[in-house]
Amino acid sequence: MTDVLTESTRALVASFDERQRAVALRPITDDDLRHRWAYTPGPRPGVVYGDLARGQRKAVLRLLAEVLSPHAYAQVATIMALEDVLDHREGGDRDRHQGDYWFVVFGTPGDDAWGWRFEGHHISLSVVVVGGRVSATPFFLGANPARTTYAGHSVVRPLRLEEELPRLLLDRMGAANRLVAVVSDRAPEDVRTRNAPRLGPVLEPVGIAMSSLAGEARELFVDVVRYYLDRLRPDLAAAELARLDLDRVHFAWEGSDRPGEGHYYRIQAPELLIEYDNTANGANHVHAVWRRHAGDFGDDLLAAHHAEVDH
Repeated sequence: MTDVLTESTRALVASFDERQRAVALRPITDDDLRHRWAYTPGPRPGVVYGDLARGQRKAVLRLLAEVLSPHAYAQVATIMALEDVLDHREGGDRDRHQGDYWFVVFGTPGDDAWGWRFEGHHISLSVVVVGGRVSATPFFLGANPARTTYAGHSVVRPLRLEEELPRLLLDRMGAANRLVAVVSDRAPEDVRTRNAPRLGPVLEPVGIAMSSLAGEARELFVDVVRYYLDRLRPDLAAAELARLDLDRVHFAWEGSDRPGEGHYYRIQAPELLIEYDNTANGANHVHAVWRRHAGDFGDDLLAAHHAEVDH
């Protein structure tokens, strides 16, 4: 499958003119830039998605679709469109636009190591390919507004299951287990790791371990973890799941357990960190990120590659 991804990226790069190449192409060895990511509004390195020709924009979307599952691709497309909704709500004061996303290529597609990043407000996806293996974290999705309603009914809610599945887990694990899982009655203002370039020993696992749950509660916990991994196409998601010792995964909830009120959760294991926060704008502004401690930005794959190949 990496052959398809490689050829699609090559075709896009070949379509760039001299100016686009100058801003879009960076060396894979630029570690500072690879690790410098953000989910807030503002310009980034790379070509501006909205400034590309129609065929080039479709080529960028094709790359996303080749890495993402269908539901995650739909989430990304919806989040981009929400920038125009948010701009309208703000009266156009911040001049937001669904074309305000940036695409940058690291290295040369087809080399032993290369990658790309697609990023803008509420989206950041870093893809690195090393020796036919693919890394795709950090993978951040957010939404503001998180839900658009009519007469009390949700019309658009791109990160619905990111809230509903963990809330169902919390409900079905039983009162005694909830006392362990809920670690604070107050949620933080954002995901705690923000856009840290490297995680390191930032957070200690807290809450309840999957090994403490059984039956429906354990199945729901697995479902939540798999839902985040299933942002990627099936073969990539399966590889990510194979990395995990599920019994060592912890789940912690903070804030209110009532819908419509501020809340936060994190799911954590030695090689997994998922954070979700919905507190801003009256709990109508979601941030949800999936990261890997040693594997973000393909660092583990690149380290193994450099250890095997004389550079």
